Amino acid sequence: MAESETPGHGPALKRVIGPGLLLLFIVGDILGAGIYAVTGQMTAQVGGIAWLPFVLAFGVATLTAFSYLELVTKFPQAAGAALYTHKAFGLHIVTFLVAFAVICSGVTSASTSSSVVAGNLLAGLDETFGRENGLGWFDVPDGGTAELLVAVGFIVVLALINLRGVGESVKFNVVLTLVEILALAIVIGIGFAAAARGSGDGDIRNLVIFEDPNDKGWFLAITVATTIAFFAMVGFEDSVNMVEETKNPERIFPRTMLSGLGIACLTYVLVVVAVVAVLPVDYDSGDEGILLHVVRVGAPSLPIDEIFPYLTVFAVANTALINMLMASRLLYGLGRQGVLPPILGAVLPRRRSPWVAIVFSTALAVGLIVVVDRFAQSSMVAALSGTTGLLLLVVFAVVNIACLVLKRKPGRGFFVAPTWIPVVGAAVCLFLVGPWARTSEQMIQYRIAAGMIGIGVVLWVITYALRRRAHESTGFTDVESLGDDR
Repeated sequence: MAESETPGHGPALKRVIGPGLLLLFIVGDILGAGIYAVTGQMTAQVGGIAWLPFVLAFGVATLTAFSYLELVTKFPQAAGAALYTHKAFGLHIVTFLVAFAVICSGVTSASTSSSVVAGNLLAGLDETFGRENGLGWFDVPDGGTAELLVAVGFIVVLALINLRGVGESVKFNVVLTLVEILALAIVIGIGFAAAARGSGDGDIRNLVIFEDPNDKGWFLAITVATTIAFFAMVGFEDSVNMVEETKNPERIFPRTMLSGLGIACLTYVLVVVAVVAVLPVDYDSGDEGILLHVVRVGAPSLPIDEIFPYLTVFAVANTALINMLMASRLLYGLGRQGVLPPILGAVLPRRRSPWVAIVFSTALAVGLIVVVDRFAQSSMVAALSGTTGLLLLVVFAVVNIACLVLKRKPGRGFFVAPTWIPVVGAAVCLFLVGPWARTSEQMIQYRIAAGMIGIGVVLWVITYALRRRAHESTGFTDVESLGDDR
């Protein structure tokens, strides 16, 4: 059969992604907003050894990556975790819950990005145009309502871009990934230069110093920091949706995914070294993110601090757009399957973009930002990034269990993870889901996650009842095409 055809589905996607493009896609997807959002939170939890939670989160992600690699080479379709859950358990409600959890993680991740964008954009405008710091043209609002309005406005802009039918172009992702790497390279360079000169307010010796301001003890403190760091390691799982467009995926996927995770972990450790070299471990960076302050304090005589906030906005916006694209396409797929209200499957006649799914996911994100801003005891970034990690830890636990179940079923992939890996992966993910892995301020993550999943369950129940009354099919008819918009 020709490569351009798939049985029962007509023309297949063109295989254009080689190992280089795939590596850049994975690295770019992992880097993104995570490192900007969580580094300050981690130093606040454990002090100078904030690099250790990154390494531990890398270990957790790598365990799950082995399960993903076995499953993606055994079932090389683009539906990801929902497909593996359906193959393993065959229960429509479980498949739906996993799919909707992935949707919610995309929305919470994009909302986190919007908060990071708001803080850095206002800081950049103040540096450039503010009366006190910049050209003196106007007073730039600081925090509070201003950041909330910018965050909501950013989500709306993403929706408008999404409505125009923007797809996930891997080659464009290369450009955005290079911007992300440039911004982090600036931080790392400034940190190492400060360490070499002995300047800055930090101390490189703090890299081996553990501080426990919350009096949780070293084990629980590092556990909490690891759950925070986990948000920065996610993104590698999105690459399985590119499997049908990858050349010889069975051969290049394993080493490329693991290489991407390793590169991201090394980058994060170097960023922590830079932070500790320039800033004291108890430094309060506010909502702007600690990396901007590394640039300000570490290179005060250079104009880099005027440019860096805009580089951050550009890099983080990429993560947000990808997540909102993913969420809207999965909602579209669930609508087309009849699992959620069919109206979610409606598309614009000319643009062919799923406009109802886009509007719904945007409304969900806007509502989430407003509610969290009103009720969260911790910062919006901390609450939303933690909720993203919580949802994906649950999804990853299910994927690891699915890998174990599918090992007993006929069929063999080109990559086989040792049996102990998904066992340990599932156990560690479930351990990090527990309340002992969160501070009292972070308990809101459970309420946010439960509220979002609850919205999906209500819609599912309504749709199920209406389809039963109409004597229509009430389950997935083609889970392999979930979220497929081609």
